[in-house]
Amino acid sequence: MSDNFFQRIQQLSPERRELLELLMQENNTEVQASYIAPENPTEKALSTIWSQVLGIKKVGIKDNFLELGGDSILSIQVIAKAHQIGLQFSTSQLFDHPTIAELAKVVSTTQIPVAQQKPIIGAVPLTPIQHWFFEQNFPEASYWNQAVLLELQPGQNPVLLEQACQQLLIHHDALRLRFEQKEQRWEQINEGIELKVPFLQIDLSKLTEIEQTAEIEKISTELQSSLNLSQAPLMQVAFFHLGNSKPNRLLLIFHHLTEDAVSLRIILEDLQTAYQQLLNGEVIKLPPKTTSFQQWSHLVTEYAQSAELKQELAYWLTQPQKLAPLPVDYPGGSNVEGSAQIVSVSLTAEETRALLQEVPKSYHTEINEVLLTAVVLAISQWTLIPNLLIDIEGHGREDIIPGVDLSRTVGFFTSVYPVNLNIVDKQNTVDILMSIKEQMRRIPKRGIGYGLLRYCCQDAITVEKLRALPQTEIIFNYLGQFDRVFSESSLFRLAKESHGATNSPQGNRSHLLQVIGKIMQGQLEVSWIYSENIHRRETVEKLAECFIHELRSLIYHNQSTDKLYLTPSDFPDAELTQAELSQLFLKS
Repeated sequence: MSDNFFQRIQQLSPERRELLELLMQENNTEVQASYIAPENPTEKALSTIWSQVLGIKKVGIKDNFLELGGDSILSIQVIAKAHQIGLQFSTSQLFDHPTIAELAKVVSTTQIPVAQQKPIIGAVPLTPIQHWFFEQNFPEASYWNQAVLLELQPGQNPVLLEQACQQLLIHHDALRLRFEQKEQRWEQINEGIELKVPFLQIDLSKLTEIEQTAEIEKISTELQSSLNLSQAPLMQVAFFHLGNSKPNRLLLIFHHLTEDAVSLRIILEDLQTAYQQLLNGEVIKLPPKTTSFQQWSHLVTEYAQSAELKQELAYWLTQPQKLAPLPVDYPGGSNVEGSAQIVSVSLTAEETRALLQEVPKSYHTEINEVLLTAVVLAISQWTLIPNLLIDIEGHGREDIIPGVDLSRTVGFFTSVYPVNLNIVDKQNTVDILMSIKEQMRRIPKRGIGYGLLRYCCQDAITVEKLRALPQTEIIFNYLGQFDRVFSESSLFRLAKESHGATNSPQGNRSHLLQVIGKIMQGQLEVSWIYSENIHRRETVEKLAECFIHELRSLIYHNQSTDKLYLTPSDFPDAELTQAELSQLFLKS
């Protein structure tokens, strides 16, 4: 190997160099050390936070966040809890220093400026995903929601629940947004705190259980279609009385323009906090606000004009100029929401645990990289094409502007960006996973720049170049460990009944296939959503089964070997090639 190679090894951070030396030791097959207890106050605080967020009783300072099942969404929850006790660090710092021992060295206790705590009122620029929404020209734009139906422990007080929901409306400014169309342009305005939350109480106690289930879905669907973009608040709450000794239900509906999947977690956590405080006879006191949605919108609109962001354009323009369409069973079928059907597949609890904790340890991967590998393999076996252009949905709260903290901000931040994943000349599933991992890690800043360039940049040439690229027909979204929102002692949990249709059945679906994964009750569930006007159910069932087969193959391969798999992105400071890295381990 060249002297230049060894110079690059010496340029690695101490933590990366230590990892590399450990991996090169003969017979070393286990990187993670045995449990080492936290010692100083920072390590103890971080250990407690990780334990709460990850649901793991004992977290040592050498435990790796990703290898414990951590992901980008859970990282936001970790940061929010840390900031509340005065520990400051960013998502990128957490991913660059994924053990408590490493992270504690870069944590700052310097007080950052507190975000404005007074109510935000006035105009708010549209975010990229909001621009995307209005570009779709949905026939019923007011009917495009997120919703959750909660089961309450018996005896909960609807009056106090209404007060808690009212506080959510006051505290989270984006919940008071409304929208106006002026000269073919949409604008959003933050209203003041004088708004009242719509809160209905519906008595179903006289009905049988079967009748109650049907009525909950019927009423919920009616409420889903009741919002009006021009009238704030764009939310609806309903309390269903099912009987004195029965668990009641609480329905929460929010127009998607006002919040996203991360926001929903924040809202549900704050609802539990506020309601518990009222039950205890206390005044509601929620954690301080972080950077407002209004301020963030202004900042990213400015950032979209920057030279720094323009440098990303070359990457996005490397996407294919032509795209082979996905096979269809019914050409010309109408791809509307009313035709949407779902095929779901899942892992067992033990397989899910292995996916979250064992697979990242061996392959040094994030869960979305593993899931995407299985998606690409399934689709390529269907199309017989060794690459896939796919839209990926992310949380959109990346660290791109210094001094910004979005860990407790409610709003529609979601990012959607296209990625061309190529598996040409790869020999086996593990090689393909390593390749997908490297391709994903070449995406600038986790893809947030694409939407900013496409929708917020004022350079017409840049926008037109991106508009001219082929549009993908499949989208992937990993929602994370959604069951972590409620603890075992919580007064709430997700209800089994339907919360009704969240989207207008007349609306056009943005993609032919949607692949949505989440962890529920300790098990990975992956839904393949398609239009029955375009695909037969058996077609999508074969795709979903192929996906879960490939995913299990990766899990079982990992369990059958003690080999560790590393790629150049694991040592970014050294700028190694895969060939150099492989040769290094052959010589060790």
